[in-house]
Amino acid sequence: MKKKILVVDDEKNIRLLLQEELTDEGYDVIMADRGETALKMIEEEKPDLVTLDIKMPGEDGLSILRKIREIEYDLPVIICSAYSVYKSDFSAVAADHYVVKSSDFDELKTKIKEILSYET
Repeated sequence: MKKKILVVDDEKNIRLLLQEELTDEGYDVIMADRGETALKMIEEEKPDLVTLDIKMPGEDGLSILRKIREIEYDLPVIICSAYSVYKSDFSAVAADHYVVKSSDFDELKTKIKEILSYET
């Protein structure tokens, strides 16, 4: 059975690019453009992993990460942000990994594969 990944990013182009990249890797990909939508999708869709942007309209990704940990503590979350400055933010420590966005998704795909293969 395919693993399901929830991509949470307010930038449509990033969501579509990640969807294409991760679908090519064999994952089912669902997407949310904001944290509030992501929280609903986590409860309804039960993804195996979440990639989460930090800078989004409404609640930021670190606030959403805290809420994810409250409802699904063991759900793996990878913060995927263009801002490396948040890497040292204490709130970001609750994530399973932190990847700085770039045009090359190899690091993200490698971390996803490591986390999901470790779980099985």
